[in-house]
Amino acid sequence: MFYPAYNGSMKILVIEDDPQINSYICRGLKESGYFTESSFDGKDGLEIIQNDPKVDLVILDLMLPKLSGLDLLTKVREEGHQVPIIVLSAKKTVDDRVLGLQNGADDYIVKPFSFSELLARIQAITRRKSPQKEMPTSLNFQDITLDLLGRKVTRGDKEIDLQVKEFQLLEYLMKNSNRVVSKTMILENVYGYDFDPRTNVVDVLVCRLRNKIDKDFGNKVIHTIRGLGYVLKED
Repeated sequence: MFYPAYNGSMKILVIEDDPQINSYICRGLKESGYFTESSFDGKDGLEIIQNDPKVDLVILDLMLPKLSGLDLLTKVREEGHQVPIIVLSAKKTVDDRVLGLQNGADDYIVKPFSFSELLARIQAITRRKSPQKEMPTSLNFQDITLDLLGRKVTRGDKEIDLQVKEFQLLEYLMKNSNRVVSKTMILENVYGYDFDPRTNVVDVLVCRLRNKIDKDFGNKVIHTIRGLGYVLKED
């Protein structure tokens, strides 16, 4: 197991015995702003769930050493733990999926899988489990105001005309202000699907937004973090 510093965001436990798949999932989750913890067998994973109240969600393989994922799932629910669990398994028959859900899984995804689908399932479960909050009608960062209903943007006393994707990018950056967002995160959240990772569509979009939001103002707010992505923060 490894224990990165807890950053206050949602904590996801990945119980998967294949090191490559475990690492791939954890890396993608970290890029999406989640805190992760890894476990490579069912016995260890069960102990973490039993003893760590900070675990917010579990991604669980079924074919695990020491204790099978199905036995882990059954044990967790028998003990009354309500942590959401997404089963991620190569077992793909209808009976396998039904058995997993009947034993307490909140969702079931068949391998091979798309990471964007996994992320969407996590977000869906989070929405279902979280109390409903009133949605804001505007966002503010320093002297920038984004009107979500009127689809208008102002900086200071100047109204700025943005195209649809530019508006969506600014909204995403403002919702994640002072937090680095990767190109992958922008592609998934602004465009809604995956592009070839070698594409420069994000760079072009950020450049266009910078020209409108930052160019004529002394205090620059959109910053590039080399090798990581972009962040909206004070200059």
